[in-house]
Amino acid sequence: MAKAPVSSDDTPKRKRRGASVMVWVLMAMLIGGLGGFGVTNFGSGTASIGTVGDRKIDVNDYARALRQAMDAFSKQIGQPVTMQQAQAIGLDRQVLQQVMDRAALDNEAARIGLSVGDATVASKVSAIPSFQGVDGFDRAAYREVLRQNNLTESSFESGLRADTARQLLQTAITSGLSTPQTLTDTIAAWAGEQRGFTMLRLTEKSLTTPMPPLTDADLQAYYTAHIDAFTRPEAKRISYVALLPETIAKDMPLDEAALKATYDSRLSTYIIPEKRLVERLAFGTDAEAAAAKARIDAGTSFDDLVKERNLSLEDVDMGDVSQKELAEAGDAVFALKDPGVVGPFPSPIGPALFRMNAILSAQETTYEQAKPDLALEQQLEAARKVIADKVEVVDDALAGGATLEDVAKEQGLTLATTDYAPGADDNDPITNYQGFRDTAAKLAEGDFPEAILLDDGGLVAMELTSTVPPTAIPFDKVKDKVTTAAHDAALTKALSDEATRIKAGVEAGASLGSFGIVTRIAKIDRQGVVKDAPPALLEAVFKMAPDDLQVIEAPGYTAVVQLNSISPAPTTGDDVTALRDAISVNAGRAISDDVMKLYTAALTNSAGITLDQAAISAVHTQMNN
Repeated sequence: MAKAPVSSDDTPKRKRRGASVMVWVLMAMLIGGLGGFGVTNFGSGTASIGTVGDRKIDVNDYARALRQAMDAFSKQIGQPVTMQQAQAIGLDRQVLQQVMDRAALDNEAARIGLSVGDATVASKVSAIPSFQGVDGFDRAAYREVLRQNNLTESSFESGLRADTARQLLQTAITSGLSTPQTLTDTIAAWAGEQRGFTMLRLTEKSLTTPMPPLTDADLQAYYTAHIDAFTRPEAKRISYVALLPETIAKDMPLDEAALKATYDSRLSTYIIPEKRLVERLAFGTDAEAAAAKARIDAGTSFDDLVKERNLSLEDVDMGDVSQKELAEAGDAVFALKDPGVVGPFPSPIGPALFRMNAILSAQETTYEQAKPDLALEQQLEAARKVIADKVEVVDDALAGGATLEDVAKEQGLTLATTDYAPGADDNDPITNYQGFRDTAAKLAEGDFPEAILLDDGGLVAMELTSTVPPTAIPFDKVKDKVTTAAHDAALTKALSDEATRIKAGVEAGASLGSFGIVTRIAKIDRQGVVKDAPPALLEAVFKMAPDDLQVIEAPGYTAVVQLNSISPAPTTGDDVTALRDAISVNAGRAISDDVMKLYTAALTNSAGITLDQAAISAVHTQMNN
């Protein structure tokens, strides 16, 4: 993007994010509608970041792919990822390899003359949801969406044509591949193998000698030895002004008429009639329904009738229903004082029997009872509107050089300071807002504060005051945590010693069961789950030989395990078939991926590749802004 002219005024200007946000919103809309076809407009100053053979790697393709990868990773970890972080984990290199592979395939498709006709492109364009109108494809909508994203019809359709040709080439390379039977057999035999074992889990009650209580000296020693665990990470000292709806809500005037109108509009939630939990079993004819009722009267259960119809209780469940909803069956069902079956009665799906399972009493919340909550809701909404009106005023004041202190005094905001450390469990309540955390994460020295709206309609503006180095938390503030951690550490050591003693006893000829109540697992495969046990248990079991004895230790878990049997994988049954099918599909997909990687690498080596590092760096710089 072109840089704005430098102002002759030396006064620093605050950053404006509105325009860039709008660009990303438009981009997200188009990407969602086009199924991932990228349209990032990086700029016209640099056309490509390199070439593979005769094929240029468009700078916008790389920028768009990198942004999508960063956004996807941000969602995975639950916080924004900066360009520096993306580079640190190699995300930029992965994306660069992907666009290079695409360029290699496009170059090869062009070399061998592989393309698709206009009819195919037209069919794909007309199927894209963003271009649909009331009566199908809308050409005006098509042009408008492209115009909004700085695309022409020819450039968009050329990209779509290239994507389709690339997919044809990939299909041609991988379509003949299949998973070797030997590979499927080998993996299935490994995955389906079963083990039987006996396990004695140890807890504090298992100890033959009770643990001695921890003294203050013990706790202090543990605290000192593990000071890193009780050290607050590096934090940003942030000065901020805030105005939250809950702060001013109580001062908002009440509109009694509006409160009553809201109550009346929600009357169905405040006045709930008496209901019944009911199940309905329908039949084809009145005679069949009457015969079924006679069987119930003679002792057959309603559940048995449901099973005979090849139905489940979920299939016949009506949930909680009112007398009116039951129509002709309503009077009889509501006359029951205890669970029972009535009928047959007509229903929309045929003559039916109705089983009443429980009575739900009527519930009524009067206006006076609901009023406090309705009033708070109204006042909070009014407070949000007041705060929303202040955003631009606060923004303009800050842009004009006002300090946070000035804004707090003039606009009635709260001025405060917080030491924010991502992930720390003692951050101030203001950091519970995602908007605050996102802004704080990007905050750098010299940034000017901007007014932002929080999720609940609150307002906050902040600036970085300083960076606080990692600091040990005083012992008295974390004594409870130290006590818990020290006890857990001592217990882990005691259980480990006890497990070693038991293992030695079993090896000397004692039975594992003589040391406590054991759990016996007759057969389990690698995909099995042992209740309350860590993955390390089965990992160890499948490395043991028959009669082997082993101590399994994991955080909060100690056990002595003895392997009893090894059984080969079953060869018949629905589960076996499903496992083998899954193995074949996944292995086939992996083989196809590997073949494509080798093929694109060969194409790249054959065609030759050049990269413009300056253009790549320009994209990275733009991502930082």
